[in-house]
Amino acid sequence: MSHVHSLYIDGTWIDGQGSVTNLNPSDTRDAIGEYAQADVAQVGEAIAAAQRGLAEWRHSGLEQRYGVLMAIGDELIARKDELGRLLAREEGKALAEGVGEVYRSGQFFHYYAAEVLRQIDERVDSVRPGIEVDTRREPVGVVGIISPWNFPMATAVWKIAPALAFGNAVIFKPANLVPASAWALTEIISRQALPAGTFNLLMGPGSSVGDALISSPEIDALSFTGSLDVGRRVAAATAGNLVKCQLEMGSKNALIVADDADLDLAVEAAFAGAYSGTGQKCTASSRLIVTEAVHDAFVDKLIDKLKTVRVGHALEDGVHIGPAVDARQLESNLAWVERARADGATLAFGGERLERDTDGFFMAPTLFVDTTNDMAINREEVFGPIACVIKVRDYEEAIATLNDTHFGLTAGIITDSLKLASDFKARAETGCVMVNLATAGTDYHVPFGGRKDSSFGPREQGRYAREFYTVVKTCYVKA
Repeated sequence: MSHVHSLYIDGTWIDGQGSVTNLNPSDTRDAIGEYAQADVAQVGEAIAAAQRGLAEWRHSGLEQRYGVLMAIGDELIARKDELGRLLAREEGKALAEGVGEVYRSGQFFHYYAAEVLRQIDERVDSVRPGIEVDTRREPVGVVGIISPWNFPMATAVWKIAPALAFGNAVIFKPANLVPASAWALTEIISRQALPAGTFNLLMGPGSSVGDALISSPEIDALSFTGSLDVGRRVAAATAGNLVKCQLEMGSKNALIVADDADLDLAVEAAFAGAYSGTGQKCTASSRLIVTEAVHDAFVDKLIDKLKTVRVGHALEDGVHIGPAVDARQLESNLAWVERARADGATLAFGGERLERDTDGFFMAPTLFVDTTNDMAINREEVFGPIACVIKVRDYEEAIATLNDTHFGLTAGIITDSLKLASDFKARAETGCVMVNLATAGTDYHVPFGGRKDSSFGPREQGRYAREFYTVVKTCYVKA
């Protein structure tokens, strides 16, 4: 494959230092493309370019910014089928989910285009006579963005769109497993009326390109989504340089099924939360906490549902679950199955690698029962199509079990009781709570983030994004 997709630095497509081949996890014989790899020196070049672009973009007119973001959103939505197919092909999520992710990415740009025109500052009277005070928000500066592989476009976009909307310059480092979606997004952005250097794409390994970005004292802010271990390293590196930091990390989300739950609804919510996207979601409900009154009936219904699930090539019609993103992730998933069995969990369904017509990383949706909350599989993030049922006596034990984790991103409950729903909303120690909904699935115009080891720094999405992408200036004026 001769054509190499280039890096984008200072408004120019440039060569990297070698390249990697992007393979389709549904069929490893399908090479999607060759993608350039940056080196550490090019990280410095991108930062310098961003500083130059920032000087112009931060003073751009509101209608210019609005027009840029609307144009990007328009093109993403218009090309949702084409780009959604590309996304599903490289990440492995079912085609409908890939198309939906691209469409949602366009909505993010539209939302933040509107936020450009909604930037209203405050004026107040001083406590001293004859003095006026106003507060205004200004761009934080050069922003490094490091996004994960499981939502190769949406997670990147919900960082990039507000960064540009509030007048910042961006250096975008996507996960090296999914460069195609990042490159396609960058190609769209490259055709907009942005000053050179305002947006830069650095593809490459986290161990070199990512480390150079997070360790640089020349950036002003760093937004990262990924694992807890890497997040801790990002926090340490940015703190040393007093660089503003925002982290979205691991999770171990739970869905409570209460005594009075509609079990058909509970099964649909559990399936959508635990197995959609091959379970490769930070919002996945991998712990299913079920009261003993409905435990057996719920498990039977969920197993019946899993028997109907089709696992296969992400681009095939009727596929519910695609492959794991790569061989390493599949091996990790299968290792978790063996560890859970060794710890005493009962394998109720699935647990094995599946063979299909193509050479892909397919795994059966997997359900464990007879698990306890202290088992390793219920303590650590797995990131695969695996869910564990934890039987509890009642709601009180359920809420205590839900909160017994060092993570705190999302949590859900299925109940017909307004009393339980209200109590759950108040007592769940998570950043997002869902009542009679799957734990996976959030809106773009409201804040997203967690507590404990799941998140650090200001919330993402909605109006709350301005807390990270802007700084506040207080101005005193005596006429």
